[in-house]
Amino acid sequence: MARKTAADFDPEVLVLFNAYVHGSLDRRGFLDKATKYAVGGVTAAMLLEQLSPNFAEAQQVSPEDKRLKIERLPYPSPGGSEKTSGYLVRPANATGKLPSVLVIHENRGLNPHIEDIARRIALDGFMAFAPDALAQIGGYPGTEEEARAQFGKLNRDQTNADIENAAKYVKGRPDSTGKLGVVGFCWGGSQSHRLATIMPDLAAAVPFYGGAPAPTEAPKVKAALLVQMAENDPGVNKSWASYEPALKEAGVKYEAHVYPGTGHGFNNDTTPRYDATQAKVAWERTIAHFKKHLG
Repeated sequence: MARKTAADFDPEVLVLFNAYVHGSLDRRGFLDKATKYAVGGVTAAMLLEQLSPNFAEAQQVSPEDKRLKIERLPYPSPGGSEKTSGYLVRPANATGKLPSVLVIHENRGLNPHIEDIARRIALDGFMAFAPDALAQIGGYPGTEEEARAQFGKLNRDQTNADIENAAKYVKGRPDSTGKLGVVGFCWGGSQSHRLATIMPDLAAAVPFYGGAPAPTEAPKVKAALLVQMAENDPGVNKSWASYEPALKEAGVKYEAHVYPGTGHGFNNDTTPRYDATQAKVAWERTIAHFKKHLG
């Protein structure tokens, strides 16, 4: 059976799913509102199942890939959580120091998709480190629905500190060149933007469809920004519309791309929101950006 894409769903169902993913609509709310779009023997529950991630089908790089060295380890987080965890991936044949890339997940914690993203980045010659913001309350619980519920319980200040300390940790490792980039998605995209405003030694940042900071933060950005946005993502795009003029005024080096015909989450190949054509372009730009600015 051919894999479903966003075009197979009524646009309003995608809007409902986006609200569900971001916590403004619970499961029951989605099912109630999606019922009117469930036709031809398809139930609202089936729609939700079709839209939900399929990690195994989308996996590109196996955790058993011999080209990689993979560890799951804690890292120090002053001012953050007592319990931390991150997924560290390096090329197995690396002989010298490596430039580092922090990989920040969506609002569901460190799920198998983000681990796969970290492995893909490592195969391009980087040391990738993906922290799990849910580590402070036990880690990614195994399902997206549980993860979203747990995510809402996080202490915001501790979580922000954990992400900052993860960046400092991987940048300061003895096997790192000291050159650090960050890529994040949705919540992680917002965190990528935030790190660019508080880390003057951050070399490159690639936020995917993440809300932008307040315009007053723009002059603090020293990293080379590559901003990746979906065409149909009004909330994120509205924040960018006010942030971009401030970046220009501050003389910040940045690129911004809006990918036609896409919606929020278009790079996430575990769900039908994935746009293979536009995601390929966005990812090629991402890796090229890191190679240019991290070495």
